[in-house]
Amino acid sequence: MSTMLRVDLRGGVVADLPIVDRMMQAAFDPRFGEAWTHNQVLGLLAMPGVWLTIATLGGEPSGFALSRRVLDEAELLLLATVPAFRRRGVAAALLRSVVADATSQGARTVHLEVRSGNDAIKLYRSAGFEKVGERHQYYRGPAGQAFDALTYRRDL
Repeated sequence: MSTMLRVDLRGGVVADLPIVDRMMQAAFDPRFGEAWTHNQVLGLLAMPGVWLTIATLGGEPSGFALSRRVLDEAELLLLATVPAFRRRGVAAALLRSVVADATSQGARTVHLEVRSGNDAIKLYRSAGFEKVGERHQYYRGPAGQAFDALTYRRDL
């Protein structure tokens, strides 16, 4: 009989960036050009209104979310689950946490962007996000191929 492990969440800090870098490299397929660099994440963490959430499952780093709030709008910038921990509630727990944190900070909406065809779209829709836009050929893979980005919004 398998036991369901609880997803533990905590606020992340700059010292967590090596872990975030490893999780991002594992989670984002390089074909799609979605991963951010260490310096991009570091630069964002220094900005006001930005927060990082780290998920662990069974004590192992299993995913993270990077978000920001400006005035009454929040944005989920990155959400990643390490492949070995997928379909175990990690992304759903992170998304619920981002929405709860945004709400407690006074946000009235949460925005996000996702590559067309990404399996995460099902999660976002089930969490009440609605598609509001599309950016054609927004993501660039390393070989120059282009992928559409879909923008979603949820009112809080």
